[in-house]
Amino acid sequence: MGSKRVAIRAAGANLPTAWGDFRILVYRDIPTGKEHAALVMGDVTEKDCPDPVLVRIHSECLTGDIFGSLKCDCGPQLQESLRRIAKEGRGVVLYLRQEGRDIGLTSKILAYELQEQGLDTVEANLQLGHPSDARTYDAARDILNDLGVHCVRLLTNNPTKIEALQKLGFNCLARVPLEIAPNRTNRAYLETKKDKMGHLLDKV
Repeated sequence: MGSKRVAIRAAGANLPTAWGDFRILVYRDIPTGKEHAALVMGDVTEKDCPDPVLVRIHSECLTGDIFGSLKCDCGPQLQESLRRIAKEGRGVVLYLRQEGRDIGLTSKILAYELQEQGLDTVEANLQLGHPSDARTYDAARDILNDLGVHCVRLLTNNPTKIEALQKLGFNCLARVPLEIAPNRTNRAYLETKKDKMGHLLDKV
């Protein structure tokens, strides 16, 4: 599947969490040196009869995942993904170090400043000289291949992720919606994701 390998396994250990017991695996991104993580629950290795694995490919969001920012829906999406995988007893959360759709924390906060001046999230990125979404998913391909996962039910509202995985060789692929109800702060942000980035959102 795909082309040159960009991510290799570096470490692993058991990780008890509030949602249940996972195995955490760390992967080193060869081109960038970044460290991605995979949280794995249950036996996800596909054998003779492929059974699609519930997978969340989650991009790092310091403000949302750690500090509970209401500007985005990232933190609740991560928590809901862990909850759903724990409920099934089998699945993978890939935590990719792609802060701010891979423009970095500094640029992300600069984009926040521009949003405070009236720009939306897409306009702010473009104003800073970045694409609206700079992420790639080669590392996700390598991690899933290493885990033996080839048939995926992807927790996402973003059809671009589906298209990216298809281009990387994942033909057995289905989308599972992961929509979080908007709050008083992030409704405009979610509307922009729906209207300008094609996210499949019914609650905004």
